[in-house]
Amino acid sequence: MGQNFANAGVFLIQTFLGLYILVIMLRFLMQAVRADFYNPISQGIVKLTDPALRPLRRVIPGIWRFDLACLVLALVIQIIALILVYLLYGAPVPNPLALAVWSVVGLFSLTLKIYYFSLIAMIIVSWIAPNSNHPAILLIHQIVEPICVPARKLLPPMGGLDFSVILVFVFITLIDSFLVIKPLQVFLGIPSGVIFGL
Repeated sequence: MGQNFANAGVFLIQTFLGLYILVIMLRFLMQAVRADFYNPISQGIVKLTDPALRPLRRVIPGIWRFDLACLVLALVIQIIALILVYLLYGAPVPNPLALAVWSVVGLFSLTLKIYYFSLIAMIIVSWIAPNSNHPAILLIHQIVEPICVPARKLLPPMGGLDFSVILVFVFITLIDSFLVIKPLQVFLGIPSGVIFGL
């Protein structure tokens, strides 16, 4: 029975803190690509993240267009979630350096997943509603477009079809599964299913 309560607690932690980390990382990406902050979805993301980000911004400045306060907030929440998961399972909490490194890998993996699923959404929308002006679609397009532009230079559209997205998918999969994320997960001994994003 105690294990069921621990599992339920871990589920709630990973769901709610994981979703908040996702929203924070979306805000980071929106600022990095200079997405339209008047978009209603962008406004919702700003309202959800501003209370936690305002105090951090006083201490952590941004660099160029990158909001480092967002990254620090996501990292801290990821570490807190990890500690809570270990405590709920009654396992010894790993040392702070390991937690920080695991969390950085998790955030990088989450960023790749955001791009991966945004590309899928963009492709599906291009088939079923190519001229849609829905705020979510516009935001996805603004986030994804900067990584598609270099791929389009390598593989320009042919016959009205844009195959450059395939290059981006291949690149994301290489980084995630073969070159960076999975090898780091194995090398660092990061347990599966504990960190949001992995």
